Amino acid sequence: MSEPRWDRLLLNATLATFVGDTPCGLVERGAIALHHGRIAWVGRMDELPDAPGTLAAAVESLDGALVTPGLIDCHTHLVFGGDRAQEFDLRLNGASYEEIARAGGGIVSTVNATRAASEEQLFAQSLPRAQALLADGVSTLEIKSGYGLELDSERRMLRVARRIGRELGISVRTSFLGLHALPPEYTDRRDDYVALACDELLPALAAEGLLDAVDAFCENIGFTRGETHRVFERAQQLGLPVKLHAEQLSDQDGAALVAEFGGLSADHLEYLSEPGIKAMAAAGTVAVLLPGAFYALRETKLPPIALLREHGVAIAIATDCNPGTSPLLSLRMAAGMACTLFRLTPEEALRGVTVNAARALGLHDRGTLAAGQRADLAVWKVKRPAELCYWIGGSLVREVYVGGESVTV
Repeated sequence: MSEPRWDRLLLNATLATFVGDTPCGLVERGAIALHHGRIAWVGRMDELPDAPGTLAAAVESLDGALVTPGLIDCHTHLVFGGDRAQEFDLRLNGASYEEIARAGGGIVSTVNATRAASEEQLFAQSLPRAQALLADGVSTLEIKSGYGLELDSERRMLRVARRIGRELGISVRTSFLGLHALPPEYTDRRDDYVALACDELLPALAAEGLLDAVDAFCENIGFTRGETHRVFERAQQLGLPVKLHAEQLSDQDGAALVAEFGGLSADHLEYLSEPGIKAMAAAGTVAVLLPGAFYALRETKLPPIALLREHGVAIAIATDCNPGTSPLLSLRMAAGMACTLFRLTPEEALRGVTVNAARALGLHDRGTLAAGQRADLAVWKVKRPAELCYWIGGSLVREVYVGGESVTV
C-alpha cells in the first residue's frame, strides 16, 4: 500500500481563497490539503484525484465551515509597558491628542513605562495581547519598537517580539520605529537624537538580527520629512525595507516619500493627497488603514478611499494595537470597523487582513489559499465571508493552522 501523499486533508469546507475572479475566490464544498507546512492542493471535493482516505494521513470534515488564509496584522505596537487609560479619560473630557502629547503624555509616557520594565515584565504584559490576536484568527503579526528610544530598551522590546513568535508558534515580523517620538533627554537636541537613531540604534539592532523593516512617524508632532529621509537612507544602506506612519493628522507628503524609497506601506492616511496616492500606486506601496485609531481619536477626516480605489492602490487593514490611540485586540473587529467607518466592502476588508496585509509586510508566501503557499489558515464557526465583518465581537475562530500545524487558540 502506498504512503499518503499529504499530511492532512480538510473536506467539506467553504474556502475563501482570495484567488481568481469569483468574490473572495469562494470555493463551495471545497477541500484543502496540507503537507510539510505548505498548501498542497485546493479545489472542489469532486475534483480530488483519489479517495480522501488514500490521499492523506489525517482527514477531517468541516461540515461547511468557512476557511480563510490566516489573518495578518501588519501594523501593531503590541510590546509596551503600562497603559494609558487615564489619557482615554482626558480625551473624553476634551483634551486633544496633540495637547496630551505636548504636555508629556502620549508616546513619551509609554516610553517611561517601557524603559522601567524588565524584559520578563514586558513579555508577561505583552503575551496576552498576542494571544488575543491569535484567538481572533491572526497567524502573522508585525510588532514595532519605538517605546524605548535608547538601545537597551529598544533591544528588549524587539527580543520580546521575537520571543512571542516562538512562544505562540506564529510568525512575528519586527520594525524599528526609533523615530517615533523625541525622548525627554533629547528635548532640545533633535538632530543629535536623529543621528543616534540612524547611526547607532538602527545599525546595532540590525546587526543582532532583530529587525525586518524600518518605520517612522512623519507628522507635525513627530518627525519631519527630512529627518525621515535620513533614517530611510540608513535603512536602505543596511538592506532593510521601509514603511511609514503618514498623513494621520496632517499632510506632510510622507506617502510620496516612502513611495520614493519603494516602501512596503504607508499607514493611517486620513490626510493623504492625490499626488501621494499616485506615487504609492507607481511604487506598489500598500495603503494600511487603521480604523481603531480613527475610532479612538474620534477622527472625522476619512481616508480617501475612492481615490485609492481609482488608482488601484492595494488597501490593507490592521489593528494598530497600542496603549494610547488604538487599544484594539481584534483584527476581525478592525475589518468590521473598516466596513462601517470607511465604507469598505466586506471583501475589501478581508483582502485587507489577508493578501494585501501580506504585501504590506513584503511576504509573498501567504495571504491566499493556493498550492505552494504556507499552510497558514483559519477555520471559522461561520459559513460566509461577510459574517466575519458582520458580527461585532464574540469568538468566531474554530481553529488556526500555522505552517500546517494547529496552534492553541
